[in-house]
Amino acid sequence: MSLKGLRDIIEIKDGSVSVKDKNAVRNIMDGLIYDAVFEPDDEKRKALFILIKEVAKACGAVPASIQGLYEEMGRHYPGFTVPAMNIRGLTYDTAKAVFRKAIEMNVGAMIFEIARSEIGYTKQRPIEYSTVVLAAAVREGFEGPVFIQGDHFQLVRKNYLSGPEPETNYVKGLIAEAVDAEFYNIDIDSSTLVDLDRPTTKEQQRPNFEKTAELAEHVRQLQPSGVDVSIGGEIGEIGGKNSNPDELRAYLDGFKEIFKGTKGLSKLSVQTGTSHGGVVLPDGSLAKVKIDFETLRTLSALARNDYGLSGCVQHGASTLPEDAFNMFPETETSEVHLATGFQNMIYDSRHLPADFKNEIYEYLKQECAKERKEGQTDEQFFYSTRKKGFGTTKKKWWDLPASVKEPIMKELEAKFGLLFGKLKVGGTKDIVKKSVKPAAVKKEINKGLLGL
Repeated sequence: MSLKGLRDIIEIKDGSVSVKDKNAVRNIMDGLIYDAVFEPDDEKRKALFILIKEVAKACGAVPASIQGLYEEMGRHYPGFTVPAMNIRGLTYDTAKAVFRKAIEMNVGAMIFEIARSEIGYTKQRPIEYSTVVLAAAVREGFEGPVFIQGDHFQLVRKNYLSGPEPETNYVKGLIAEAVDAEFYNIDIDSSTLVDLDRPTTKEQQRPNFEKTAELAEHVRQLQPSGVDVSIGGEIGEIGGKNSNPDELRAYLDGFKEIFKGTKGLSKLSVQTGTSHGGVVLPDGSLAKVKIDFETLRTLSALARNDYGLSGCVQHGASTLPEDAFNMFPETETSEVHLATGFQNMIYDSRHLPADFKNEIYEYLKQECAKERKEGQTDEQFFYSTRKKGFGTTKKKWWDLPASVKEPIMKELEAKFGLLFGKLKVGGTKDIVKKSVKPAAVKKEINKGLLGL
């Protein structure tokens, strides 16, 4: 029904989409994106995704690289930290909540991202994720650059050690898929390859910076005309020891020596004491995290002043106490990654029906039984595995009634508002408009398959 309704309010001429009535498009987007995500035919589903993305661009929501803003940050820190948000479940509803708050607070500097691991267990391939985010932008009337990012495009150490070429080729294939899906921001994580048994810091970092350079060149070969993909690197595996200036210099100097390309990295992820998802105690509560903000301050200044990067990136931050977030702009951190906290709010909301949550947990008991560690309480087991409760059951989440989803989204919207305020990204629409000039890359619409 929604696709039929679209025919009357858009026009496709010479492969380009023009929108006759933006409000009418907004009003059918809920149904259109639902039909696309759950279309059983692979080819038709891809065609629907491309059509929706072309409609989004015509409505003014354009996939973009944050490179221009980060180059500006490299010259002069503008006083805010960009939130990069991983959305694992209820993605369309959650993205709508983000855009509503962004419009209210005039936010332009924000990133939607998904990691290599999340793509698998949430059953969201890059083209689906980017399309759902852009559909949410259209539905809420957000116009301007939309930054979509491949987070932790990571070389898995055990896979790499048993076969470097297949693992490298897998990540190269994922990068190609993501860039084709209009992810114009890619975080390469080969920090897993750092070899601490080598005698010098530079030699320890060598496998990391060599592989980052190889994959960054791959990104540059794939990026479409008019787009400079923003590429991030990483020196400290999250959850390990804290990063230091020697590691930063060894990595960035080594990268510069061997990277063959016009633009290198725009930011650098470092380790400062956090771990992904936080550390859960036997009663299900989270252990307090002590983050080393002075490390962030020192390394961000070094990355910016000596290498022209936007600064350093903090991972694993969403479960920090609220009073910690104002420290990121104070320490001139350029980007902060937020994921598990949003997932926790969904699962722990009093508005999520207990029988539905129990159904998901029963599924996890069966499917993730092998992941249960010895001595783990139920609370610890479910906390560590419930991220995997979004993928196979995705349609059940989407089909939850508005009476359930709307109050949960109100809670999330308030959280986004708090984070945007603490990270000082309110009012950043203007600096994004000045520094980022998105190129609308036209994708071919399969009119025949869609009956248009």
